[in-house]
Amino acid sequence: MRLGTWNVLHGAATPTGPADVDGYAEAVKELDVDVLGLQEVDRAQPRSGGADLTAVAAEAMGAVEHRFASTLLGVPGDWEPSPVTDPGETPAYGIALLSRLPVTEWRVLPLPRLPRRVPLLLGHPRELVWVRDEPRTAVAARIEGPHGPVTVVTTHLTFIPGWNLVQLRHLARALRGAGPVVVTGDLNLGPRRARFSSGLQGLVTGRTFPADAPRRQIDHLLGRGVVASAPSVHHPPLSDHRALSATVVPAG
Repeated sequence: MRLGTWNVLHGAATPTGPADVDGYAEAVKELDVDVLGLQEVDRAQPRSGGADLTAVAAEAMGAVEHRFASTLLGVPGDWEPSPVTDPGETPAYGIALLSRLPVTEWRVLPLPRLPRRVPLLLGHPRELVWVRDEPRTAVAARIEGPHGPVTVVTTHLTFIPGWNLVQLRHLARALRGAGPVVVTGDLNLGPRRARFSSGLQGLVTGRTFPADAPRRQIDHLLGRGVVASAPSVHHPPLSDHRALSATVVPAG
């Protein structure tokens, strides 16, 4: 099966730019993957024309199964943490996992959240800012591939240094015993730390951020019990992240 991951920046070309829903759909179609993890996904947001970007992507790639997991409800500037049961018509923001192949099991895995604000140096020039992280979660699907089942997960970890390691270790523990596994997503971690913290193998190597002149890799496909081939880094015309893909089969 061909797997991909992409932080879509709600379908915009820049953090402050308007979304291009048609261009977003075309970019998803051109990735031509069987299973796709998406991060920074809007649902019913004014900035993305009220579109359900998960449904748009599903139609574009021909997905027969998909799940959206909200982490925030409301609109930018007036966010609220998403409850476990997400009211489906409310404007929301989160992650999504989509598949052209049959899914036999879905799971949503909430990740640990820092209970307090922390100081970070942000901006140019650097300035000390107290920040509180948004909720983080992961979506997992057991997918029936042509060579056997693989559990595929997508997530978007915190940008707070150190705590993203805590979240990734928590996710790796939750996936023990799941058989062949691939974790996809924007991990806000470099390759070495991502591999070390998860105990998983890096399947694609390539700089992904910022998209126009990438200096580092923070988006990943990490695997266990799988063999990967044809790794690729893509540069869609939208988002501040590049996308990744690889073909994966269960080992042995």
